[in-house]
Formats: sequence, C-alpha cells, structure tokens
Amino acid sequence: MNDKELKIQRYRQENKTAIPGQTVFTGSSLMEMFPINKLLTEHGDSTIIYNRGIGGFVSHELLKVIDVCAIDLKPSKVFINIGTNDLSDSRIPISELIENYDKIISEIKAKLPQTEIYLMAYYPVNYEAAAENMKECLRIRTNEKIRVANTKVKMLAKKHEEHYIDINKNLMDEQGRLKAEYTIEGLHINEDGYRAIYEDIMTYVKEPLKRS
Repeated sequence: MNDKELKIQRYRQENKTAIPGQTVFTGSSLMEMFPINKLLTEHGDSTIIYNRGIGGFVSHELLKVIDVCAIDLKPSKVFINIGTNDLSDSRIPISELIENYDKIISEIKAKLPQTEIYLMAYYPVNYEAAAENMKECLRIRTNEKIRVANTKVKMLAKKHEEHYIDINKNLMDEQGRLKAEYTIEGLHINEDGYRAIYEDIMTYVKEPLKRS
C-alpha cells in the first residue's frame, strides 16, 4: 500500500468520528502541508477544520476519493486546492484539469447541496529560488501558466455559483513570484508562508454561510 492509499485509509477511519457541519480543506500537498490546526491553536481559536489534503494528488485522483476527502464529513464549507500537480505535468492540458475539477464540484453539490465550496487560486512559484532538482518542474509549472489556470478556475466557480478566492497577496514579491523566504524549494510553502495567509483564509472560513 502506497503513501496515498494509507492516507485515504486513515482519513476514512477519522471521518467516522468527525463532527458534521464543520470546514474541510482538501486537495494536494499544498493543502495537506497547511498547518491549519497548529495555527488555530496558536491563535486560541476553537474553530474545527479537517484537513484532507493528500500530497502528490492530481485532479482525477481527488475525484475518485472525493467522498473520503470531503463528502463523508458533511461539511458546511469545503476549501479546494487541487491541480498544481496537473500543471506540473506537460502531458496534462489545463482543459483536462478543469474537466476533472468541474466533476469534483458537481459531485459535492449533488450530494451536499447546502455545502459552500471555495475554489482557491493557485499559489505562485519562484523559479529563481528553486532547488536544482525542482527547476525542471518549474519550467513547466510557470507563474504564467498558473495565471491562466486561475482564470479558468474563477470561471468554474462562476459557472457553479460557488466562491473563488485569491489569498496570494501576502505570499508574492514585487515581481509576482512566491517570496523566496516563504518557499521550501521554489514550489512548496514553509510555515511562515502559511502564517502569512492564515488571517485571510480564516476570514472566508468564518464568513456567514450564504445558503444557511
């Protein structure tokens, strides 16, 4: 059993004792690595957020287990950050990513019509600050490609009448790249980077539900 399968199995077990009506974070490693519960504790905040991100996931993998990674928890809000690994793969066109993303949203809406879905803008990257072994990936997953994908995700949110949110401003340098001090290897975000966006994401976590 690989790492992804182990996490799915663990989440399936943890979901059995989850409290319905809370917030779920789901997606790939950029969501899994968000130390949201550590930050909540630091801020003395008792908000319940279940993190169901799985590192390495591409969009079709999340689609296959969206029940475990969102639906089974019966959340009031789901925050999704999926597709950056698709954007790193030159064989996967953005259209295929968006098609899978569309199905993910449709699946959630079909089973949880009252749940509000937040589609997150993809975080920027920093080629100049990248570790040598990441540079090849970042020649494919460029900030220009990310901007194009964000435009498509925004359109997807509009199509489904869901939320598109961009909390990237505190992560960016003056050239629109991920700040060098906030990245591990040019692509992933370190804890200080997540701290920089914590208050912005919590504004959306705490805003009143539109469909309540």
